[in-house]
Amino acid sequence: MAAKPCILVVDDEPETLELVEIHLRQAGFEVIGAEDGAAALQKARARLPDLIVLDLMLPEVDGMEVCKLLRRDPATTSIPILMLTARATEVDRVLGLELGADDYVTKPFSPRELVLRVRKLLERRAPPETAEVLNFEDLVIDLPAHRVMVQNQPVNLTATEFKLLATLARRRGRVQSREQLLRDVWEYAPTVDSRTVDTHMRRLREKLGPAARHLETVRGVGYRFAP
Repeated sequence: MAAKPCILVVDDEPETLELVEIHLRQAGFEVIGAEDGAAALQKARARLPDLIVLDLMLPEVDGMEVCKLLRRDPATTSIPILMLTARATEVDRVLGLELGADDYVTKPFSPRELVLRVRKLLERRAPPETAEVLNFEDLVIDLPAHRVMVQNQPVNLTATEFKLLATLARRRGRVQSREQLLRDVWEYAPTVDSRTVDTHMRRLREKLGPAARHLETVRGVGYRFAP
């Protein structure tokens, strides 16, 4: 029998932590809890969970700093992070995404929606059905291995960044609107703030370095991958 995906839930509110743990366990996940940032970092590095649900306002080390440290560590850099927080301003949401979060859910929240978003994030980590390697000389995207190379050097991408890059590359030459990318990469309704796409594109370009030339902005429309 396949092992259950392991989710690390980090929240300093015992009631919220218990609520999330109960619903994730009922959905078939193994759950580990942590009530502060220091414990979250220790448990994430010790277990390497499949996904982290992370509150922002934490004692010891806040959620933003936890996210930043996890993204800097090669062992944890690709673990999907879903931020769950009462800080609902656009500034907080964009900052969280820029630091490396894959998704952002605000409190109060629907436990069913949270479980759905967790499932969607985990699906992005699964290898695609077609065994395909996309080679653009300076950029190689190995779809089944979930690996990206730029000038023969590995690049660490989050699951969402990888899916965004792969989606654009497989549709190379065709303009993809922000709304289309929200539907196909995040599987969101296009009414969700499209700055989510822009923030991830900015992070993706920074990581790709010279290979970022493949990612073109089409003003007023969206993005296009240029081979």
